[in-house]
Amino acid sequence: MGDVANRLVGLLLSAIMVLVVCREWGIAAWVQPAKPVLVLVLVAILLFQVRLSRKAFIAVAVLIGAALAAIHPDWRAIVTRGLETAAFIGAFFTALSSLRTVAQTSPAIQRAGTFLAGQPPGRRYAALTVGGQAFALLLNYGSLQLLGSLVTANARGEPNPEIRGHRIRRMLLAIQRAFVSTLPWSPLSFAVAITISVIPEASWSKALLPGLVTSVLLAGIGWSLDTLFKPRLTVTPVRSAPVGTWATMLPLAVLLAVLLVGVVTLSTLTQVRVVGIVAVLVPCIAVGWMLIQHWGASPLRSTRDRITAYVLQELPGYRGELTLLMMAGFIGTAGAQLFAPIVQGAGFDVSTLPTWVVLVALVWIIPLAGQIGMNPILAVTLIAPLIPAAADLGVQPTALVVAITSGWALSGASSPFTATTLLIGSFGGISASRVGLVWNGAYTLICGVVLSVWVVAFATLV
Repeated sequence: MGDVANRLVGLLLSAIMVLVVCREWGIAAWVQPAKPVLVLVLVAILLFQVRLSRKAFIAVAVLIGAALAAIHPDWRAIVTRGLETAAFIGAFFTALSSLRTVAQTSPAIQRAGTFLAGQPPGRRYAALTVGGQAFALLLNYGSLQLLGSLVTANARGEPNPEIRGHRIRRMLLAIQRAFVSTLPWSPLSFAVAITISVIPEASWSKALLPGLVTSVLLAGIGWSLDTLFKPRLTVTPVRSAPVGTWATMLPLAVLLAVLLVGVVTLSTLTQVRVVGIVAVLVPCIAVGWMLIQHWGASPLRSTRDRITAYVLQELPGYRGELTLLMMAGFIGTAGAQLFAPIVQGAGFDVSTLPTWVVLVALVWIIPLAGQIGMNPILAVTLIAPLIPAAADLGVQPTALVVAITSGWALSGASSPFTATTLLIGSFGGISASRVGLVWNGAYTLICGVVLSVWVVAFATLV
């Protein structure tokens, strides 16, 4: 029975992805009513497969739906909107994971990661920061898993416990901060995908350049802190040459070029949102990569078998992550319709606040919400309806995107409940709370101050 349920999960996610792509590209509109139904069936199956903490998210979603049905005359439309958000998140995750599953089995990618992990101390942090960003674009959270395992394996080859401890900490922080620094601009990040979907008239093309500035600030502050506060060692470490040369990074660079050129080209030539482009382009690149990997041995049959295994076996393995992300999207979207009237009834009107206060608040609210276990998807979809229109604030929609994605990145570095801190903590053998509040405490505060200045300056200058 479990195998049948797993197959259904994979098939339902694939069908939902196809429906989301159809909507984004404006085709086959007649099939769209099936999407909320498929989400409900998917969640009903997942309810019996996930652990208790994930069941709690489903229970909260059901309670919100029941509350809306009891008090809101337009509850069906609101619930449908919430299910649409959940479908979008599930489809985006399914598309991105297709590339992750191919990259993680690629010998070339393994060699590139090993090369980065073996860099000498003088350039290791910078190499892992730049290389980690490239890995994050291709693998998403898988970059933390791949690089985390490689850097800890490299560090544990060090016999001296003092050097080993410092090396593990610095390398893990480098790959974590590299990952969060891609969130404000990467077309493959949930931060960008969700934010441009909740901010009217926002687009990735307009948010790209300011997002890159945010990324440089996040990565640069991390590198500066690592350089300024290098540990004072009581022994002299033994240096070893890295395995490979910078040419080892060439396959990764080619993949990134294909991905980014494809996204930019299609974004320029079509009116389709970047999330719709990514949902088509990424699986196509993944299939092409599979064909190349198996070119010498029945490429068509081998690729077909891998696609089948991905849909029916690998995708269901992400059931916990999918439940959390999809339900966070539903709870935020539907719950906002319950939350907003309460805020307004309390006499709190965000539109009366100065614009700079609203922008700075967005930078800080998301990481603060993360401290109490609120997923960034949930936080953003919940507060988005409370944000005045960009025109009412006297700024461009991109200014709101920059502020929200900045806060999202800070949450990724500091919240003890995000996948980034949980993964880094597991590799470092410490709690996620220690990663977020001790290892990244000063980093988060400094970045928060700098990014607050940046978002206000951008809003003022544009």
